[in-house]
Amino acid sequence: MGEDDNTGRPSIRAPWTDGLGRLGIRSGQLILVITLASVVVFGLVQLKLVVIPVLISVILAAAIAPLVGWLRRRGLSAMLATWLTLLAGVLVFGGIITLIVFAVRNQWGELAQAGSDGLDELQAFLADGPIPIDQAQLDDARAALVDFITSSQFGTGAIAGASAAAEAITGILLVAVILFFFLKDGDGIWAFFLRPFRGERLERMRRIGDTAPRVLGGYVRGTAIIALVDAVAIGGGLAILQVPLALPLAVIIFLTAFIPLIGATVAGILAALVALVANGPVVALIVLGIVIVVNQLEGDLLQPLVMGQSLKLHPLVILVALTAGTILGGIAGAVLAVPITAVGWAILKVWNGPDESLLARPPRKRRAASV
Repeated sequence: MGEDDNTGRPSIRAPWTDGLGRLGIRSGQLILVITLASVVVFGLVQLKLVVIPVLISVILAAAIAPLVGWLRRRGLSAMLATWLTLLAGVLVFGGIITLIVFAVRNQWGELAQAGSDGLDELQAFLADGPIPIDQAQLDDARAALVDFITSSQFGTGAIAGASAAAEAITGILLVAVILFFFLKDGDGIWAFFLRPFRGERLERMRRIGDTAPRVLGGYVRGTAIIALVDAVAIGGGLAILQVPLALPLAVIIFLTAFIPLIGATVAGILAALVALVANGPVVALIVLGIVIVVNQLEGDLLQPLVMGQSLKLHPLVILVALTAGTILGGIAGAVLAVPITAVGWAILKVWNGPDESLLARPPRKRRAASV
């Protein structure tokens, strides 16, 4: 099979058609794909001042587009409906943020000090407890944790100086402008991108255009509802137990809930540390129990009820997405990683059809019945 019929010598195609040859071709293709993906990711990271506002705008537009659509169905023009939606959003969220800032601005220093004191008490308990741990090991672990939290891999770097302030203002302005055009001309923008496609590819892109906004909007709205429930439940428990700084802790719980899997847990640990300092170990254990119960209810009841099974990702997938997003984009990357992953998975499920996944095995052809 691998020899030339005239000369008897091995064919030039023989090294590429055996098992090792096919493996080499597949390996080369895989290397090319990985290289291309790495170049794309590197380029996006270099342009994150533009990429992150665009992604945030897409997510926000998907979440509040139903309100714009409702206003337009009531006879309002696209321009007026968009302006009313944006102004309403600025008034509502701006008012809430202003009230929260005025309510807790004098307590942030006290909150930081309480958290630090709680860490000191926990460190002393571990050092003098039934299973003594070397003090040097505790100091090294604490220093490593602080270094990680303050590193560029966890955050976006030092948020100080004119350069960082200018980047933040630029990002906010870009989000506002891009969000306005997405809300006003979203359908036209997507139709422009669909022009080069025909036939099955056009239908596939239409399915993607229908699926992505629905998944993003459902994810954002569902996450906001879950974050509010977490903040009210845990914050109410802190208030009943008379733990100080209950309001700023509830605010932190609400904000960190947008980082799935770890955000609410970290905020709950902070609440337990504050309770440990102010109210003693018994109240701290009760607070920790409340956090665990709320997290269990969130995972087993709220997420399937609010978001549905189609948006539920495996914890390992969430963890990998959070790690990659944090490394590439800091805190903003951690917030955006999971909704982008959810959209990617939803697109894979409708790639070949409404109920057919790209990863599904193609149906086997039936053999003709023998006569």
